[in-house]
Amino acid sequence: QVQLVESGGGLVQAGGSLRLSCAASGSIFKINAMGWYRQAPGKQRELVAAITSGGITNYADSVKGRFTISRDNAKNTAYLQMNSLKPEDTAVYYCNAKILPIGVTRGNGYNYWGQGTQVTVSS
Repeated sequence: QVQLVESGGGLVQAGGSLRLSCAASGSIFKINAMGWYRQAPGKQRELVAAITSGGITNYADSVKGRFTISRDNAKNTAYLQMNSLKPEDTAVYYCNAKILPIGVTRGNGYNYWGQGTQVTVSS
C-alpha cells in the first residue's frame, strides 16, 4: 500500500511564505513525476507545479517566480516553497505522484493523491 502525506499548510498574511511537504511511504519501487495541485472553493483543481524524477520542473503561470518545487528522492519527499503569497493562492493543496509499487516495473506508474492541506492567505 502506498500513501502520500502532506504537511505545512496554514494561515499566513499576504506577502508571507509557507513550505509544503509531501512524503510518500509504503511499498514503493519507483516514484516518477510528483506535483502539487490546488482547489479553491467553487473552482476546478488545477496544477500548480510538477517535477520529474530527474528534476525538470513545470509551473502554472500564476505562481512562476514565487513558488519553487523540489524533491528529495532519498526521502521520497516533494516540497513546495511558496513565497510572496497572495489571497488568490488560498486553496486546498494536494500532492500527486506517479508511483510504481513494488512488483510493477513498467510504465509511468499509478496516480496517487494526498489528503490535502489547507493554505489560507489573508489580505
